[in-house]
Amino acid sequence: MKSSFFADLVTGISGFLFCLSLSIVLILHFRPLYVQEIKDQKLSSLSSMSETEILEQYDALIHYNSLFYRGELHFPSLPMSEEGRIHFSEVKKIFDAIQLLLIFSAATFFPLAFFRIIPSISAVLAFLAAFGALLDWDALFTAFHKLFFRNDYWLFDPDTDPVINLLPDSYFLHCLAGILVLLLFFSLLSAFLWHYFSRKES
Repeated sequence: MKSSFFADLVTGISGFLFCLSLSIVLILHFRPLYVQEIKDQKLSSLSSMSETEILEQYDALIHYNSLFYRGELHFPSLPMSEEGRIHFSEVKKIFDAIQLLLIFSAATFFPLAFFRIIPSISAVLAFLAAFGALLDWDALFTAFHKLFFRNDYWLFDPDTDPVINLLPDSYFLHCLAGILVLLLFFSLLSAFLWHYFSRKES
């Protein structure tokens, strides 16, 4: 009984981490979300750049955050301060960790069981994050940065780091919403498959 409970717990945690990291990676690389943000927030007018130029800066940032990229960040058309470079370097470390988590959680989860996961973990986290965002998105956004960064370099000055004009808060809010939707989807899918295979075994 204890062995079964431990196996279920490890499987549930690794499955949750797999679903969470996969959701983040998918949203990070979901280019249409940012394309829509350009149109909704009129970023071309605000930045005096064409949509093509803006997407070149975005693509450079996404490529930089790839796990396998080990070069420096260079925006094709924008300057960057030393503080901005440091901040983006710290952000890359977080995204690298998430991508490594995706690989290792998948390697742990799938051998342990086939779609046996504790979906309530995902549901609770998604509910808490959604509640926090609806209650006070600015406070949640600020708390996240204070938790993960030990400096205030994330408070960009548009004069020295104009890329901040291309990354409105609404984009990060929509990324969070997308991550939570995917997390809930994977949670419901895993619950359905777990019940389906459980019935087949009984």
